[in-house]
Amino acid sequence: MKKYARRLKSYDKIDFDPEEIIAGMSRLKGGRRKPTSVALEEDLLEELKSFANKRGIPYQVLMRLLIADGITKLKAA
Repeated sequence: MKKYARRLKSYDKIDFDPEEIIAGMSRLKGGRRKPTSVALEEDLLEELKSFANKRGIPYQVLMRLLIADGITKLKAA
């Protein structure tokens, strides 16, 4: 049975430390990344931007953090 991230209770409340995020951004600056394209619903994108704005980080960074966190949880499962 497939589980989707939006259905997982662990994603109801996500806390990221802004200082840790900025340190991570600095550490990865200049790192190799491959541009990708993800089609998101407008309301989901606005919600993502709102969460990122509250934390004072770009929404693309928050998206990368969420993806990395999801992959970590998948590996642990």
